[in-house]
Amino acid sequence: MGAQRYTAFVTLWNLSGNPAAVVPAARTDDGLPLGAQLVGRPHDEATLLALSAQREAEHPWSRLRPQLD
Repeated sequence: MGAQRYTAFVTLWNLSGNPAAVVPAARTDDGLPLGAQLVGRPHDEATLLALSAQREAEHPWSRLRPQLD
């Protein structure tokens, strides 16, 4: 099964022509990341990328790591 269980909904958006991106949305009480899938209008990647970049600028995530015990 591999990665398909993690990307099950991506194929639907690829077939429809709607760009999609997954961005960090929040954290669980244990510090694990939760994501949100953003879906744009057909063939409007620019708006989706701008929104994703805005989200990352307001809530940087690349240096955050969950604490492993």
